[in-house]
Amino acid sequence: MSEYDDEDMDYSDQDDYEDYYNADRDVMSPPHNPDAEYFPVQCLSVDEVEKFLNELVEQLCTSIHVTPSMSKVLLYENKWAVQDVLWKYNEDADKLFVASRMKTLQPVSVKTKRDKFVCPVCVGPVAEELGLLIGLWTVLFILNHIHLTLLPGANCTAVIKSKESLAKKAICTQCETSFCFKCGNDYHAPTDCATIKKWITKCADDSETSNYIAANTKDCPKCNIFIEKNGGCNHMQCLSCKFDFCWMCMGDWKAHGTEYYDCSKYRENPQNGSESAKAREALKKYLHYYERWENHSKSLQLEKQTLDKIKERINSKVMTSKGTWIDWQYLLDSATLLAKCRYTLQYTYPYAYYMDNGPKKELFEYQQAKLEAEIENLSWKIERAETTDRGDLENQMDIAEKRRATMLQDFFHI
Repeated sequence: MSEYDDEDMDYSDQDDYEDYYNADRDVMSPPHNPDAEYFPVQCLSVDEVEKFLNELVEQLCTSIHVTPSMSKVLLYENKWAVQDVLWKYNEDADKLFVASRMKTLQPVSVKTKRDKFVCPVCVGPVAEELGLLIGLWTVLFILNHIHLTLLPGANCTAVIKSKESLAKKAICTQCETSFCFKCGNDYHAPTDCATIKKWITKCADDSETSNYIAANTKDCPKCNIFIEKNGGCNHMQCLSCKFDFCWMCMGDWKAHGTEYYDCSKYRENPQNGSESAKAREALKKYLHYYERWENHSKSLQLEKQTLDKIKERINSKVMTSKGTWIDWQYLLDSATLLAKCRYTLQYTYPYAYYMDNGPKKELFEYQQAKLEAEIENLSWKIERAETTDRGDLENQMDIAEKRRATMLQDFFHI
C-alpha cells in the first residue's frame, strides 16, 4: 500500500500493488490481538543474529563450564535449545557428549590421511580446516533454529525471528516480502502447510489437464456473443444484450442474491460406480476447484490494472483541485482490501478440495460462497467507482472484511 505525503501531496508510482498479505505491514497490533492472522516478528541483521547466538553460547558455557566451541556443537546437535542441553547434561553428561559426537566410546584410531569433511551448508566435501569458516556457525544457527528463518527467494539479508514457529504471515519490514513462516511458501491461510504442498504438487502433476481449464473467453449464455474477461469481477454484463450473469457458473446474476452458495459449491454425482466413472468424477472435482483457484489468481492480476486506473484518476482529480489524496484515499483502501479478501478466497479452494464430506464442509462452503459473493459485489463497485456512492463502497468493504475474518477465525487453525 502506498504512503501519502502531507506536505507535497505526491503519490509514488513505485508503491506497487502487492498481494493482499502486505496490506497491513505497517499496523502494530496489541499483544492480545483477536485477528487470526496476527503474527509478530522481528527483522534481524546478521550482526543481531550473531549477538543472539553468542548470548546462547555464553549462557551454556556459564551453566556447564564448557568452551565456546563445545557449546556451539552441543547447541547445534540439540537444535539450539539451551534447556534441552542442560537437561541432558544433568541426566547423563557422557551420553550427551557421545550423542553430540564430541566423545567416542571406541578408541580413536590413528589416521595416515585426513578424511574430507562434508560441509553441512553446501553439502560438499571440503578439507576439515575449511569446514568452519568465519560465519558458518551463524549460517547453521539461522538454518536450524526453530524461531529463525531466511527470506525465501528474496534479495534481502534480513533474518526473521518469531516467538513461535507457526504457519502465519511473516512480513519483512525491510523489503516487504511476505511468506508463511513455517514452510517458507506463499502465505496460504486458511489452508495448512501440508495441504498446500499437496495441492501445488497436484497442480503441477495434472498440468496435462490445462486444456480442460476454462479459458479467458466464453460465450454470453443468452445471445452467445463472444465475451472476453478483462477485469477481476465475476459479475459480467454482455455489451450486446445487457444480460447480467456469473462468469463462474454462467447463471443469471439476479439469482446470486439468494443462491450464490450453489455457484461455488461442488456437488458430487452419487451414480458413479465404475472405476472409469470414478476417475472422470475425480477429474471433474479437481477441475472444479482448480478453475476457481486459477480464476481468482487471474482476477488478482487484473485488479492490479484497476488500481493503476484508480491512481491515474485520483492524480487527475488532485491536479485539477478536485480534492486531495486524503479525500480519495478510500478508493485505494478499497482496492487493497479487495486484493486481501480475494487472496484469502483463492486459498480456500485447496482447503475445500481436501476436506471430507460432512457438516463441517457444508459450513465451510457456505461461508466460502458468502465471502465470494461479497468480494464480487466489492469488485463491481470498485470498477464503477465513479458512479458508486462512497458510503456504499465503504459499507461493502466492511461487509467483505468481516466475512473474511469470520472464515479465518472459524477454520484457520495452526
